[in-house]
Amino acid sequence: MLKQLVVLSGKGGTGKTTVTAALAHLASEEMPLVLADADVDAANLELVLDPVRQEVHDFWSGKLAIIDPAACTACGRCAEVCRFEAVIAGDVYQVDPLACEGCAACAYQCPVEAIAMQEQHAGRWFRSETRFGPLFHAHLFAGRENSGKLVTTVKQQANVYALDTKAALLLIDGPPGIGCPVISASVGTDLALLVVEPTISGAHDLERVLATTEHFRVPAMVAINKADLNPARSDQIAAYCSEWGIEVVGRIPYDTVVTEAMVAGQPVTAVEDGAVSRALREVWAGCKRHI
Repeated sequence: MLKQLVVLSGKGGTGKTTVTAALAHLASEEMPLVLADADVDAANLELVLDPVRQEVHDFWSGKLAIIDPAACTACGRCAEVCRFEAVIAGDVYQVDPLACEGCAACAYQCPVEAIAMQEQHAGRWFRSETRFGPLFHAHLFAGRENSGKLVTTVKQQANVYALDTKAALLLIDGPPGIGCPVISASVGTDLALLVVEPTISGAHDLERVLATTEHFRVPAMVAINKADLNPARSDQIAAYCSEWGIEVVGRIPYDTVVTEAMVAGQPVTAVEDGAVSRALREVWAGCKRHI
């Protein structure tokens, strides 16, 4: 039966992708898996997994108002009703594509029907092959919206492929924060692994993302990254988790070997067997108990 594990963090830069890459390496030694990078605004799992693209698909989302210059009478009604000041006045009116929010108010109000709403090419999603399994990932173009919708697309495509190929695990590198993309990546998963750093802001962000997973009824576990840099704060985070019945499945120490492995394009567990890799193996063992 296919299980879904999503790796999350309350903010970017906590080591979420480092942990995901290590889990991909460790899981691939035991079971067939499919990977998904749900951070479509700044996908970087591919930097570690060196994927070879097999499929490329366009992603269309959102609409832009387009004024037909031949039909426009320059009456100015579109500019009057646009709340975003996206209409540029002139002999023939135009729409600023960066300011337009696609609300279609101008199209509804145009007396000569000179305005059409055009769907936008907002990004692309990909299926690639990696040494640990297939990877589904995407790129949202700059300034485009609906990243949550693109995350849903990536996750759905990965899930269908995993079911078709009878994979045992869908491992998702989630987006940071608690917004719509995180919700899209998390809903319906069997377990969320939350990566947190032992800082004041890290503890605060952990509370926020735990509230999100609890709201959507996704069981959660915690891994404390760079735990030895602030042992007292790590203990406070562990105590908080214990109070709320959240298991801490690992305390990952700081080591420059992680950076060296990332520069080499490798999960740290594939290049060394020191304290960091042992801690990550404990994290994987803890996750396996609950999926």
